[in-house]
Amino acid sequence: MTFLKRIALITISVVAVLVAGLYLFLYVYQPPLSEKYGQVDAQLFMGEADHQPLIVAFGGSQGGNTWAEVYWAGMRNRLLQQGYAVLAIGYFNTTNTPETLDRISLDAIYDMIMSISHRPGINQDKIALLGSSKGGELVLNLASRYEEFDAVVALVPSHVTFPALTASGSTSSWMVHNQEIPTFKRPFPAIWRLLKGDPQGGLRVILENETYSKQAEIDVEKIRGPLLLLSARYDELWPSAYMSDRVVARLKAHQFPYYYQHISFEGKHHDTKEHFEVVFQFLDEHFK
Repeated sequence: MTFLKRIALITISVVAVLVAGLYLFLYVYQPPLSEKYGQVDAQLFMGEADHQPLIVAFGGSQGGNTWAEVYWAGMRNRLLQQGYAVLAIGYFNTTNTPETLDRISLDAIYDMIMSISHRPGINQDKIALLGSSKGGELVLNLASRYEEFDAVVALVPSHVTFPALTASGSTSSWMVHNQEIPTFKRPFPAIWRLLKGDPQGGLRVILENETYSKQAEIDVEKIRGPLLLLSARYDELWPSAYMSDRVVARLKAHQFPYYYQHISFEGKHHDTKEHFEVVFQFLDEHFK
């Protein structure tokens, strides 16, 4: 065997091993479930009135409990001034919750909400969910599975369940009844675009082909109340306008009986605070 042939065989062998390793890492490997699985952080903000409607608020992929922090303080205080109680939920990357957004328990979040809704001063028959980005994906998943939620506000959301925010992405973001909620398939062309630094292109490969994305669609038609979608037309993180349109298409296909609206604003992913008046109006007209 010539020297060049040996080099070629070695190269092919190395590439084969690398490809096999990448396949196992992306499609087979499952990281261990967090020891803090099923734990949720919550902070309740209330006014003085009785029977306050409850707004349950979730942040996104940055983790922590952002609705309890300074970033959302202005919007939180306005909700309090309008007579709502606000329950800020941290579901990962807090002291007591899983470190990463990986297989987060919807049941644990639901149990926390229902427990706090029974506190004095809260109207347990008036509960709305409000979430941004991954939190928008979360509230659509929650409201489609639990009938106690009376209204939903999803800011720059997804219409499908995305994989966990881990290196491999081989698990789901969410669990219900200790089972992973199905996420979308990740074909190699999408993975390749991601590796080349084109995540939006990789997402288009998946989201525009139902072969890959259908199993991950959220059953939004099962939501039992009005729904507001607020998306960014120039979203640089994921195509929230397109995905919100897909939510609307599914609602129309199933003749959704409740009020719903999709508003797409001129702006980027994190510009939602500049358009929050429509959220206050929606809550006042369709929830309060």
